[in-house]
Amino acid sequence: MNLANLITDRKIIIDLKAASKEEAVNELLTLLKNEGMNFNFEDILASVKEREEIEDTSYGHGFAFPHSRTEAVSELHILIGVSQKGLSDKTPDNIPLHVVCLLLTPSTIAKLYLQTLSGIATFARTEGVLDKILQAREKSEIIKLIFDTNVSVDKELMVKDIMRHIVASITPEQSLKETAKVMFKNRLSALAVVDENNKLLGVIDDSDLIKAAMPDFKTLISNLNYSMDVEPFEELLKREDKIKVSQLFREDFEITTPETRIVEVAAMMIFKDLRRVFVTEDGRLKGVLLRKDIVSMIIR
Repeated sequence: MNLANLITDRKIIIDLKAASKEEAVNELLTLLKNEGMNFNFEDILASVKEREEIEDTSYGHGFAFPHSRTEAVSELHILIGVSQKGLSDKTPDNIPLHVVCLLLTPSTIAKLYLQTLSGIATFARTEGVLDKILQAREKSEIIKLIFDTNVSVDKELMVKDIMRHIVASITPEQSLKETAKVMFKNRLSALAVVDENNKLLGVIDDSDLIKAAMPDFKTLISNLNYSMDVEPFEELLKREDKIKVSQLFREDFEITTPETRIVEVAAMMIFKDLRRVFVTEDGRLKGVLLRKDIVSMIIR
């Protein structure tokens, strides 16, 4: 089903008066009030605010996706507001926030909720779409834009609905020091190792960095009285610019595709005790599916 089939012009504001994302949410909810829908709007607002406190829903590319799973509604509602001048909220890429897509759904339809959220994010990433939205003068033009991008909502929950599209990576020629910096900056315990064409070669994680400092760690474990001539971590710091990723990364990683069912990958992750599965197409890195994202996005 095309994502556009879930959107009606009655739930679109083509010129928001709001100055902030919070004001935009209130303005969009007014559309539901004007339709005479008897919702507990205080509960809806509280739920949306709670979600914002957990993580800012400003997505970048000029879009924000405030959303809520709430018992205050009995079906999915997608409301879209366009601010011609831009809203005051900070954004992750410093592109002014112009489009607010508010999603409201009961907790009983998590699959459709996640797929719709993923579909709108795909639409937001489409090159040039923000400019086209700002040029639109009729609500029908926005719906046609969504239809023309051919974003679909599938029958089953797929990897593409939950995976992270931006993946921190490193190349084999980079140093251990650079690897540690990327891990720290992105708050990650592992990085994808790719070549110049973004082909996935392997993975390097924090344990590999520690092993670089302690090449005789197996001996140390078997004999706790084993004495080292030098302090291993001090020696590592002396060589961190010279040790290359190519000396440390591993090729024992699991991959999947964007079109694979989430249940299949989740089962594999449990069976093999995996924290992450890389998502590839034709060998090239397209994303990563983290175990914690399955928990936070589906259950939370």
